[in-house]
Amino acid sequence: MEMFQGMGYVYAVYQEGSVSKAAKQLCISQPSLSANIKRIEDRIGYPLFDRSTKPLTLTECGETYIHAVEQMMETEREFVNYVNDWGILKTGSLILGGSSLFASWVLPGLIGKFSGQYPGIRVELVEESTLTLLDLLQKGRIDIVMDNCQPVPSVLERQIYREETLFLAAPKKMCSPELIARYAVSRETVIQGTAERNEILPVPLQYFKNKPFIMLKLENDTRKRSMEILQENQIEPQIVLELDQQLTSYHVACSGLGAAFISDTLICAVSEQPDVVYFRLPGKKSSRKISFYWKAGRYKTRAMEEFLKTVGKEK
Repeated sequence: MEMFQGMGYVYAVYQEGSVSKAAKQLCISQPSLSANIKRIEDRIGYPLFDRSTKPLTLTECGETYIHAVEQMMETEREFVNYVNDWGILKTGSLILGGSSLFASWVLPGLIGKFSGQYPGIRVELVEESTLTLLDLLQKGRIDIVMDNCQPVPSVLERQIYREETLFLAAPKKMCSPELIARYAVSRETVIQGTAERNEILPVPLQYFKNKPFIMLKLENDTRKRSMEILQENQIEPQIVLELDQQLTSYHVACSGLGAAFISDTLICAVSEQPDVVYFRLPGKKSSRKISFYWKAGRYKTRAMEEFLKTVGKEK
């Protein structure tokens, strides 16, 4: 373990991409930190950082070193969580992750209820893209992620939270009065979840064949499902804008630029918008599950277990 003495110094520089920034974070002088990094590199026999780049980048040896450090950090963290489980959840931590939509509109309420029951548990919320969240989950830097992606059973375990439905949000000026009268779904109906029970017909997507669309980026599940729905209806969309977040695409649709695929989760969260109309979508691709995911095979802390029990009662 001699090579990993002072690994916290190396990891701080790696995270900050700068010795000076890392020194401020660690509350030590820059010369002192530089000397510590040099001693570690001398012990290893190879440089860990390429100092010719700004921000600093890792050498091949440095990348392997950081990977080993993250594995040790995950092992240490799992042991700390295990020890905390001997108590009665008076102390401990829980790191949750979610995309902008879930982090803004769904998780805060669930965290509030959990924290009311276990005020001693420190809860942290990380807001990132789905790909980044799943990467952090695999590295052990997040405990549980809320998302609507398609899980890989060998990599992730999950607990289903609820069913989610996609709708088409189209600018009112893009739709004829006849189309709205026959197919539009009210926000109240979406909130009540009664679109199907009210026998509201799915909108004929051929009407939007030559209309502009606002799409999320390729890696997003909403984008994948949207394209599958359109392809099933022989439509090649005229994409005028690609965005990262569903909430942003909704606001753009409200501005009149194009139609966007959005979830009932978002419709329930935002206020009534007079310039946009909601339509039910044809086929089964519009339905998906919102779930809580954690790394397959990892030790589940009691904080994780109690949080999953709490959200399970919210269905």
